[in-house]
Amino acid sequence: LEEAAFQLQQIFRIDISIALNILGIESMRAGHYRIAYTCFKLAADRGYSKAQFNVGLCYEHGRGTEKDLEKAAFYYYQAASSCHPMAQYRYARYFLCHRPENEWDRHQKAVAFLEQAAMAGITEAQACLGVFYMRGLQPKEKRGLKYLLLAAKNGDAQSRYHVGVCYEKGLGVQQNLAEAMRHYRQSAAAGNRNSRERLRV
Repeated sequence: LEEAAFQLQQIFRIDISIALNILGIESMRAGHYRIAYTCFKLAADRGYSKAQFNVGLCYEHGRGTEKDLEKAAFYYYQAASSCHPMAQYRYARYFLCHRPENEWDRHQKAVAFLEQAAMAGITEAQACLGVFYMRGLQPKEKRGLKYLLLAAKNGDAQSRYHVGVCYEKGLGVQQNLAEAMRHYRQSAAAGNRNSRERLRV
């Protein structure tokens, strides 16, 4: 009986969190940002990763609460630790853009989160990781190209442009101007200005 009661408590707790998160989403859509934030926060404090991600968004964009990137990163980290792919991407992006590289353990964790998000199919994470590996202090060009190609296949025109640059300059792949032109054309057709410039050149 004790085990059954515990299971019921867990289900009840999860159901309340889901309901609060849905209420938060509906409030956000209706423009009631403060109510949405409150609902998300209540569910997040119960450990619901989708709500933790939504609280992070509220802090990042100043919706329903003051804008605070540190708090956004905290909630993204909570959700990322529960394998929420978009939270993994947003936490990693925040950390890699706003924190010093000498925080080695957290830096490594951010890159690991980014790789998990990229493998989960988050195009933004694939693009970010591709550029990260291309531009690092010790560039890993083949690895960077792998992620840029993934993002390009998922429709990211900027990543397609970067793939063109890789083929034009021989970064992580044998130089091939015809292949570079093909990628530039595809990227330009999707509206990328950089690719249009490269084609002119």
